[in-house]
Amino acid sequence: MEQTFFFYDLETSGLDPRADRLMQFAGQRTDMELNPIGDPVNILVKLGEDTLPSPHAIMVTKITPQSTLQDGLTEVEFCKYVMSEIFTPGTIATGYNSVRFDDEFMRHTFWRNYYDAYEWQWKDNRSRWDLLDVVRMTRALRPDGIKWPITPEGKATNRLELMTKENGIAHEHAHDALSDVEALISVTKLIKEKQPQLYDYLFKMRDKRAVQKLINLENPQPFVYSCGRYSSENNKTSVAFPIAPAKNGNVLVFDLRYNLDDLLKEKAELAKTDPAKSESFYPIVKELKYNHCPAVAPLGVLKQGNSWQQINLDVTTVQKNLTALLAHPEFAERMRTQNENREEFPPAADAESALYDGFIDNLDKKTCDAVRNADIKEISAFHPNFHDERLAKMFVNYKARNFEQTLSDSERASWEEYRLGRIRARQNSYIKAIQEIAASPNADPYILEELQLWYQSLLPY
Repeated sequence: MEQTFFFYDLETSGLDPRADRLMQFAGQRTDMELNPIGDPVNILVKLGEDTLPSPHAIMVTKITPQSTLQDGLTEVEFCKYVMSEIFTPGTIATGYNSVRFDDEFMRHTFWRNYYDAYEWQWKDNRSRWDLLDVVRMTRALRPDGIKWPITPEGKATNRLELMTKENGIAHEHAHDALSDVEALISVTKLIKEKQPQLYDYLFKMRDKRAVQKLINLENPQPFVYSCGRYSSENNKTSVAFPIAPAKNGNVLVFDLRYNLDDLLKEKAELAKTDPAKSESFYPIVKELKYNHCPAVAPLGVLKQGNSWQQINLDVTTVQKNLTALLAHPEFAERMRTQNENREEFPPAADAESALYDGFIDNLDKKTCDAVRNADIKEISAFHPNFHDERLAKMFVNYKARNFEQTLSDSERASWEEYRLGRIRARQNSYIKAIQEIAASPNADPYILEELQLWYQSLLPY
């Protein structure tokens, strides 16, 4: 099964994948040498009448709700298209901060529309890759041949639009999904050309089994770790050590930039004034998720060039801090207990945001298939018998968004109650944001008017 990359990016109505919606999907398929295959994809997705977007987000993307209604696909049409034409067998879904952002929006979109939220990334030799941490590790360990941006305040930054500007890469419309995709492919080519060994290594490490071989509790070893939670002063990179199991088969790791003896003394003093903060060791101790394409490498990579200096560390400090860490086995158990009791996701507001509340069984999967395959004639009289109450509760909303004319009077009333509940939950912040933008000298009056008209159109007559 031949592998290809599909570089993709989204523009969304806000930052919360459980409550916000995707509005633009763009991408480009390439071969493994990053040569384009076929035409680029650029799709708008209709924003539902249950959603108030973030006005600040719309000011950035310039995609109004009205433009999605005019030119976009419904969510049902969108899901059918990307599953049949985009995320085909052998596809490596690739993005920039996609694991934490874009992939989450895709999962929740699939969930609301009765598709499996996960198969598009693993079944039939599919996989995913996130280039953001690849860029971070390249900057930290193998920066030669690439120009690296600095903010006006003198801080290192890896923002895509600044990466392209520094390296003379065309990127005319930052925050337009297709333009961002084209820029990302160019940045990926740059890393592959200038640092091919690191590129090939991190490509293999997108596989969670490869990560588990390097980082595990059976044979724990210090390793190099680049991630967004580490300081930009140290190029987002440190040396970490696995200390305890975490939820979902993941692992907790300790940042060996810190000395545990010193930390425990500081926390003991802090406990006298702020007991809650004295219990927090994040991000010094953080959960490493094996399936999140982490940028990790063995300690030996720091021997080349001035890599130790690049991350402001040295062997002596790491060894000293590791010794202090191993002298406190009770600390690892304390962190394991904290992680076990930590609530990763806030309580779901409704069934549509409850994706992570549990997996669905095989019988419900078959019923989901039947829902997706039902046409407009069949859906009107269709009454699916789900075991999972989340799936049952979503059905009226699914019909309302995609087959509104099939709603019964009771279903229409149920949808209207749900829809208005979402609008009311956001209307105060929405109005406040519009007022803030209107007071700005650079506000776009056309978009402001469209946002005001959108709000008015969603209110009951």
